[in-house]
Amino acid sequence: MSVITIVGAAFSNKAAVIQEISAKSDYRLVDIKDIIAQAGQTSGMTEAKIMGAFSAKTSVFNRFTHEKERSVAHLRLALATILTDDKLLITGPASFLIPEKINHVLRICLVGEIKFRINEAMQREGVAEKAALQHIRQQDEDLAAWVKMLNRGEDPWAASLYDIVIPMDKTDISSATSLILEKADSDVVARTPHSQGAIDDFLLAAQVDVKLAQEGHNVSVDAKKGAITLTINKNVLMLSRLEEDLKSIVEKVSGVTSVTTKIGEGFYQPDIYRKYDFEVPSKVLLVDDERDFVQTLSERLIMRDMGSAVAYDGESALSMIKDEEPEVMILDLRMPGIDGIEVLRQVKSTNPDIEVIVLTGHGTEKDKDVCMELGAFAFLQKPVDISLLSQTLMKANEKVQGKKTTKR
Repeated sequence: MSVITIVGAAFSNKAAVIQEISAKSDYRLVDIKDIIAQAGQTSGMTEAKIMGAFSAKTSVFNRFTHEKERSVAHLRLALATILTDDKLLITGPASFLIPEKINHVLRICLVGEIKFRINEAMQREGVAEKAALQHIRQQDEDLAAWVKMLNRGEDPWAASLYDIVIPMDKTDISSATSLILEKADSDVVARTPHSQGAIDDFLLAAQVDVKLAQEGHNVSVDAKKGAITLTINKNVLMLSRLEEDLKSIVEKVSGVTSVTTKIGEGFYQPDIYRKYDFEVPSKVLLVDDERDFVQTLSERLIMRDMGSAVAYDGESALSMIKDEEPEVMILDLRMPGIDGIEVLRQVKSTNPDIEVIVLTGHGTEKDKDVCMELGAFAFLQKPVDISLLSQTLMKANEKVQGKKTTKR
């Protein structure tokens, strides 16, 4: 028995092929929603957040939170668990997580010339050519970024990534379906003891990966018959201490017989290894039009392992809230355009779970009363002692995390 994976370019008749395969065979369909739902159960993250892992855009906070990497770890575990079954039809970009050494997987790509895809988009979506092209390009960019992140190259349509590439602008749905089912029935992609062993290795590596992610670590994991190899791809000052910490975590995972650490190619690059501390604020948005002040403040928070991003006016801050989902804001009152009080009012109206610390050099008692009535967490005056600000941030973060725990 084999597993079929299908990755399709946007508007290349992928849905129709999948539907026909399901109708003509007993392969169980597993789509991206199924994998994300299972990853959500183990991670405690929202499905929308996990879905963001497939986007080319990465949050400005990700280097502090590792949310994308944690999402991938849980997606990998979900997929590894699903692969313990047989006769599966797995669709979507998550299939790139399946190691190449699992050789009973038939990897299919459905693609078409850009003109064909644009015409399909225009007909199905009822949009103009420009809008169709923009939609297609965005999906292609997301897939290319996903493949690159997984170190599978930069071209998601490269023939080397698949067993069969089917040009859907030249192939009808019935013919594509027949070809896929014929090849899937071949002995070449039949499950063997070797392939089953590769699945066992994949599952153990995924379990280790998730365990490390839960402890705030981000390293590459490989498994072979219980032997785990951890690759550290970012520079770290106390390497031996990190290696000891990693080994102490991994050795406790059931099925692990040994743990080896090594340095990867990225170790000597300037990027620094940063363990994610779940108790420290990692998504802080600083909003202040005094550029030197706010940049210095950001650097001082980062030195304390607090993740921060900067906006220099109210409009930019409100835009970042929609895209980046900060958890705590440090907000100035006197800014050009939308002032801090109006920003606070809008934030608490649309995103009430964000805790806002007002930090101003020009605030009055009346301003303080207004801000606290609108829901500000605290009202501080410049210049502020960094220790007091850090303590206030920690308390605001505790409140945010407490609300998250209550909602689960």
